[in-house]
Amino acid sequence: MHKKENIRVQMNELGRLNQAFVFIINFEADHALIFSPDDSSQLLWQTRQAGNFETAKVKTTTMQWEIDPVAFSAYQQGFSRVQQHIHNGDTYLLNYTQPTAVKTNLSLEEIFHESQARYKVLLKDRFVCFSPEIFVQIEAGKISSFPMKGTMDATLPNAKEHLLNDSKELAEHHTIVDLIRNDLSLVAENVTVEKFRYLERLKTNRRDLWQVSSKISGQLPQNYNECIGDIVYKLLPAGSICGAPKKKTVEIIKATEGYKRGFYTGVFGYFDGKNLDSCVLIRYIEKQENQLVYKSGGGVTFLSDAKSEYEELVKKVYVPLKDKS
Repeated sequence: MHKKENIRVQMNELGRLNQAFVFIINFEADHALIFSPDDSSQLLWQTRQAGNFETAKVKTTTMQWEIDPVAFSAYQQGFSRVQQHIHNGDTYLLNYTQPTAVKTNLSLEEIFHESQARYKVLLKDRFVCFSPEIFVQIEAGKISSFPMKGTMDATLPNAKEHLLNDSKELAEHHTIVDLIRNDLSLVAENVTVEKFRYLERLKTNRRDLWQVSSKISGQLPQNYNECIGDIVYKLLPAGSICGAPKKKTVEIIKATEGYKRGFYTGVFGYFDGKNLDSCVLIRYIEKQENQLVYKSGGGVTFLSDAKSEYEELVKKVYVPLKDKS
């Protein structure tokens, strides 16, 4: 049996037994890890209401943070290839990402404890993630997704108004909401958009950001716990971090980005035996030998400007630090 099928079947079986577990699945959905929720030997994690670690004391030293993003000329080459595919009709929204080398005085584990986010994940000596983006939540048989599309520096004058009225951001958000609605319809009935384009403010070590999300929900069948693995895998990869149409867009991503995403833009989740909470693995730092690499990006449409998209990629290279005041 293929490893992907092994993991999917294992998730189904644990769900049938109403047994709790946590999981990580990579972007390509061909590699996954499953852990007992209490096992902190390799994995530390936190969702909205659960976690498996004791909060460590926040350090008093100032965080050092230096970044070395890909050169704009190199980014522009990939961006131009994406635009060519858009003009050819191969894709109409593609989440284009690139790696950024970072230097800091903190270890991955220290960053994990210092950061504040809705979801936090530390796969020891491999990566840390402090994600603001929900993948799907399942509560009492209702499945909901909260795609996040649209980011702006919150310190800019009238930032909220500019973000909500930006035609490129609006078109991109409409596309992702349609894609997620179609995805949820593969596993649920009566899928509806409950909330369209609401704002959340994120505090980071560099600047505050406004981000835009929507909420889409549907009703799962009564025995959903017995097919929890099927449900998760049918929804992969997360639409917000690939684009539309999904299958062709993923092919273009793999051919254009020039590096492997790995667990970046994959998903992490916690199943408590009945309900599921999960996130998209964005805002992500990976250890590559002795180098730390931050992976980030944004959605590209025919309305996109290369310089603006590059600046957004760089703005997302941050850590949402705990407030020490």
